[in-house]
Amino acid sequence: MIIEVKVPSPGESITEVEIGAWLVEDGAVVDKDQEIAEVESDKATLTIVAGEAGKIELKAEEGATVEVGAVVCTIDTSVKPAVKKEEEKAGEKEAAVDSEKKKEEGKPQKDEKEAPEAAGKTETKEGKESAEYDQVKVTPVAKELMKEHGVSVDDIIKGLKRIGKKEVEAAISALADSPVPAAMQPKEASREVDRQRMTALRRKLSQRLVAVKNETAMLTTFNEIDMGHVMDLRKKYQQQFVEKHGFKLGFMSFFTKAVALAMDFHPMVNAQLDEDEIVSPQFVDVGIAVSTPKGLMVPVVRNAESKTIPQIELEIKELAEKARNKKISVDELTGGTFTITNGGVFGSLLSTPIINPPQSAILGMHNIVERPAAVNGQVVIRPMMYVALSYDHRIIDGKDSVGFLVKVKEFIENPERMFTGGREPERLLLGI
Repeated sequence: MIIEVKVPSPGESITEVEIGAWLVEDGAVVDKDQEIAEVESDKATLTIVAGEAGKIELKAEEGATVEVGAVVCTIDTSVKPAVKKEEEKAGEKEAAVDSEKKKEEGKPQKDEKEAPEAAGKTETKEGKESAEYDQVKVTPVAKELMKEHGVSVDDIIKGLKRIGKKEVEAAISALADSPVPAAMQPKEASREVDRQRMTALRRKLSQRLVAVKNETAMLTTFNEIDMGHVMDLRKKYQQQFVEKHGFKLGFMSFFTKAVALAMDFHPMVNAQLDEDEIVSPQFVDVGIAVSTPKGLMVPVVRNAESKTIPQIELEIKELAEKARNKKISVDELTGGTFTITNGGVFGSLLSTPIINPPQSAILGMHNIVERPAAVNGQVVIRPMMYVALSYDHRIIDGKDSVGFLVKVKEFIENPERMFTGGREPERLLLGI
């Protein structure tokens, strides 16, 4: 029976995709649910899996643009893949039995243990010394003398009390005669040029980035955050957090929650322009920029304002894994009212992130570096992070942009305020 494999619909707005790569060769016999191709849209890279086992016949070339629903290959189910699983299991059982037998046969008697162990220790010591000082040249006379007195090369080197001119010149001469390590050899000159076709995702990304620069009044404001409190919090409760939730606590969940709460004080940062209208969502969907081999993807954490930090952390972890493994859906990449990007994971100290349209702002996190800071009139070393907020000045005024970034700073430096709606706990306690 011949079955057709069609391009699945990645999303409502996508009508065509590009065959990024075939993961199998034409005529190969594939298993059921085996990944056979990567297809790229302007939003994500997805995989096509074989619905049945059989011999595959490719109908589209790699790099070709095809419509959603088009047949890209067929599978002949009359040709079945070779059955290997049962044979492999039987072989593993036999190997395990043989291994157990060898262990029983090879067990030494109690009175025979000590001598081999001692010999093994001596051999290990000699092997270690020979490996460490294998470049040291020892004359036959010296070897005999060392053997007679029971000393090693290590003992001789440690026993040297004075290094003179002759010893230094001999060492320099030996280094000059030795071959140059491959890492220190100069690279061979080349004039070759490599050309690769841009993926659909990167082409679309490049178009959008240029459009943002041309179509928005983008401006960036900066601030710095003392990460000490959050770092202490993670260090103190990390083990308990992992034991309860099964995954580690990172920094991104704190920033995502802080951003969502700061929107209550500066809602225009969450707004968007739609021609002559300002659209202000009553929810906060935060996009998290993720670097993948195919390009930048921005999966979205929905309703971040109503989720706890553990819930946000888990969702970010799952979405990032899906994006890197090409398992993410277009629905998980669409929407978003605000974006966070973290260049600090690559060592960036400061940058000006570009807005992700049609959003009006984006927060850039950076590397955490210990720097002198003034605390209570004294200079102390604190773990500091520069943060940047790029925003569309057509819709967001300077007061809102600067105030929003200051509010995020307050939440990160005082994480307990995330439970009090941004108010100081002391004031809430005293009712003032």
